[in-house]
Amino acid sequence: MAAKKVLVTGAAGFIASHVVDALVRDGYEVVAVDDLTTGRRENVNPSARFIHMDIRDPRLAQVFDEERPNYVNHHAAQISIQTSLREAVRDADVNILGSLLLLEYARKSEVEKFIYISSGGAIYGEPRYLPCDEGHPIQPLSPYGASKCAFEPYLFMYKELYGLDFTTLRYANIYGPRQDPFGEAGVVAIFTERMLQGKEVIINGSGEQERDFVYVDDAVEANLLSLERGGGEAFNIGSGIGTSVNRMFALLKEITGYERPPTHGPPKEGEVFKIYLSAAKAREGLGWRPKIPLEEGLAGTVAYFKEQAGEEAT
Repeated sequence: MAAKKVLVTGAAGFIASHVVDALVRDGYEVVAVDDLTTGRRENVNPSARFIHMDIRDPRLAQVFDEERPNYVNHHAAQISIQTSLREAVRDADVNILGSLLLLEYARKSEVEKFIYISSGGAIYGEPRYLPCDEGHPIQPLSPYGASKCAFEPYLFMYKELYGLDFTTLRYANIYGPRQDPFGEAGVVAIFTERMLQGKEVIINGSGEQERDFVYVDDAVEANLLSLERGGGEAFNIGSGIGTSVNRMFALLKEITGYERPPTHGPPKEGEVFKIYLSAAKAREGLGWRPKIPLEEGLAGTVAYFKEQAGEEAT
């Protein structure tokens, strides 16, 4: 029997490249699509077929015609909150219209299931209660959060109209190896990179803002479970625990041996102050729960960045 095929968008990026690795490991055939705007070609598993393409490129329709994937795993997105504030139209063009094009191609090529990556950290806005569950009001504070949640009803509609199954994963703050330390998002990678180089570390605002940190391997597990479970539903992928930026700084300082105090800068516009997510629904509907403790995940992340620094030095 032929292996099932998964088309993964954003496949050269931080999280999706780990998803590709796991799919290949589990015997799936993988088509990896990425425009390499932020992704890195070397992140893509050599066993996957790589296609250098923007999801808005009309040639992607031909890719679907030729490949006939069983599943689509849609990670590609404009992911920066700050960029979305500066360029709200471009953010919507990628995250809403680009996703809708992909959904249309999936429908026309009779894809079995569409797995969509949404943002549990950005769509709920400033929480009315914590931890946020999936029933929390959707009140995003940024164009990024608005665009991610705006696409979710299309999935329900396509399931009702055309029978295209879906699962939506609303990520908390995912961290781990391959995260970009030079972007605007990803406090763990940014702090780690700067600490290992002995550079100044800037905490935006008081540092008392809290986020829900989930190690990338746990996020990957949610993607694998979603292939066969959780049809027609959205799930938070979080730990249910809030960790302050100040505590994150302290933990990474201890792991890296960093000796300098942090510098505090102004808070970032469009970001919530405290948010963490209930994953009770994911436990029931996907059989998922986070397994990697924060300290263990941070140690693994630091080890990765040290290894990368050693390779660049040789």
